[in-house]
Amino acid sequence: MTGTASAPLRVGLVGYGLAGSVFHAPLIAASPDLVLDTVTTGNPERAEQARAEHPGVTVAASPEELWARADELDLVVVASPNKTHVPVATAALEAGLPVVVDKPLAGTAAEARELAALADARGLLLSVFQNRRWDNDFLTLRTLLAEGELGEVQRFESRFERWRPRPKGGWRESGAPEEIGGLLYDLGSHVVDQALVLFGPAVRVYAESDVRRPGAEADDDTFLAITHADGVRSHLWVSATTAQLGPRFRVLGQRAGYVKYGLDPQEAALREGLRPEPGAPWGVEPERLWGRIGSGESPLTGGGTPVETLPGAYPAYYAAVAAALRGTGPNPVTAYEAADALAVLEAAKRSAREGVAVTL
Repeated sequence: MTGTASAPLRVGLVGYGLAGSVFHAPLIAASPDLVLDTVTTGNPERAEQARAEHPGVTVAASPEELWARADELDLVVVASPNKTHVPVATAALEAGLPVVVDKPLAGTAAEARELAALADARGLLLSVFQNRRWDNDFLTLRTLLAEGELGEVQRFESRFERWRPRPKGGWRESGAPEEIGGLLYDLGSHVVDQALVLFGPAVRVYAESDVRRPGAEADDDTFLAITHADGVRSHLWVSATTAQLGPRFRVLGQRAGYVKYGLDPQEAALREGLRPEPGAPWGVEPERLWGRIGSGESPLTGGGTPVETLPGAYPAYYAAVAAALRGTGPNPVTAYEAADALAVLEAAKRSAREGVAVTL
């Protein structure tokens, strides 16, 4: 490892599409503990984009160039298409490099556990970029639950909905199984991970999954119902066909409920070219978007009390990764946690296909 307690850790980034250019590269560059050393892309336009957005960065045509320079790097981030996650992460680990992989880590829980075992055997960090654990609304909800504001939770409703009536194309919307496309594995990776973090292991999964849009190949409108071991029921929606968006969260407890509309602002800010800076506000939303807590009345008719939304904190993920690499903190998202979420996604896929509830 080339980084020292004072020198930033050097990062090689594989892929410069949406995930690499909008999420990973800006957050890596914004971290005082990391430096974006190399971007790997075989696309000439994206190569020029990387050089323009990150002056001084090295651009490599293939991941193999990173393995040849493994002693010059401290971390590899895999932000290439889903089907490449397992082979690229495997190659990085075999080259002796710690790895961050964008979600979903793999197509199956078994593959995720095999990767985790390889990382353990090599004594290397393997972490999964579940950035929405650091969404503003999720951080706020975790605080409310920790403080017991809702009482014992009975039902957790989470929606990640969009209105995109026409498919955009590309591998994310491909129906080819090897692409690991569709919303179940894309947005579903987020909502399932959040549900498991909040309420623990799943014991039963039911799902309904549809391809709604003309010309679409992969699921674009999916519902999951999870029964957790502690009795909480999670109802989760991911959709590209929602003409009227529902609440992002509706959480119902014995004492009160919490309802929150609107999506965390960090992705939109990153897409607009804004970057987190030390001491500057980040992930903050206006008061009109705060959620409400109360009982007996809809928040849309004035029921409940506004709850200030905590700032979103995507930079905290890479700060935690740097701490883990330096031995001063835990892995923020382990591959074993990702495997548990993938087991739920696999069960949901089977449930939707066979029309049955699946016991885990």
